[in-house]
Amino acid sequence: METNKAQILVVDDEPQIRKLLQINLESNDYKVIQASNAKEGLALSASHLPDAVLLDIGLPDKSGHELLKELKTWYNKPVIILSVIDNEEDIVKALDNGATDYLTKPFRTGELLARLRSAIRRSQNIEPNEVVVSSNGLEIDLVARTVKKQGDIIKLTSTEYNLLTLFAKNEGKVLTHQYILKEIWGYGYQTETQYLRVFVGTLRKKIEDHPNHPEHIITESGVGYRFQ
Repeated sequence: METNKAQILVVDDEPQIRKLLQINLESNDYKVIQASNAKEGLALSASHLPDAVLLDIGLPDKSGHELLKELKTWYNKPVIILSVIDNEEDIVKALDNGATDYLTKPFRTGELLARLRSAIRRSQNIEPNEVVVSSNGLEIDLVARTVKKQGDIIKLTSTEYNLLTLFAKNEGKVLTHQYILKEIWGYGYQTETQYLRVFVGTLRKKIEDHPNHPEHIITESGVGYRFQ
């Protein structure tokens, strides 16, 4: 399937936002279906199985967070949050509940389209048996547990390797501090964000050409990190 032929479900209670998104998405050859509340959104997602959902948090009948949790019990395609709420707590909550990405209103159309393309492309090209992850000169062999940069092997500690593979397996997706800490160090470390920053810093020094201007491990301020 071509990414720009994908069907997008827009769940938003504001008619003008739905109209704006419909115009922009259809002008880029997406098919668009719309819902004005959580009940409609859940029904349409089940009946149409869209390739991605654009979801507002402030819905009239149920919180977008609640709808997201319901969707993620069975729906495995991208869900991108579009919301006027830009506080860290809501962003982290949405991402931890399974959102693929989070954009605050007003958003730039070009950025939304780029993130949507990326999210759909990743969901359509999942390789469950993939053993080598490559990204801009960086090569991670998940079987041999080796990492190469421009063909040269990089020596990583066990923790650094586990952290890098977690990022690589979730390429393009924002991972929250809490999620990363839980996955790598366990539940008891979920508040140790400074601990995580130290390890990300040492990992960047080993894999990035310019650690202060990283190309692979990108900081999502106040939320977490994105691997690209």
